[in-house]
Amino acid sequence: MNLVIHEKIEKENRIAISVEGEVDVYTAPQLREKLLPLCQGGSQITVNLSKVTYIDSTGLGVLIGAYKAQRATSGKLVLTGMNARLNRLFKITNLNQIMDIEDQAGGGQL
Repeated sequence: MNLVIHEKIEKENRIAISVEGEVDVYTAPQLREKLLPLCQGGSQITVNLSKVTYIDSTGLGVLIGAYKAQRATSGKLVLTGMNARLNRLFKITNLNQIMDIEDQAGGGQL
């Protein structure tokens, strides 16, 4: 399956990324190429995963890399729109304890 990534600069320090499809060993490099260059200068990057149907360990690795890069530059990475399957994956891996994850309504953290 193809991966579709949309980028929108909301404000000078806020960038929104929307990801659609499966993030796996084949498509994760595409996400890495788009996401990691944005992780500079202390911006806030919001990654909407509401249209992601599957993510494997390679995809998680890309998100962890982006999270680490953001922390190194005093930036912030926020994940939004995760379905029940993704929420479960982040809970199993304890990434929900480390990363900023907002619920589907865009309100509080999970």
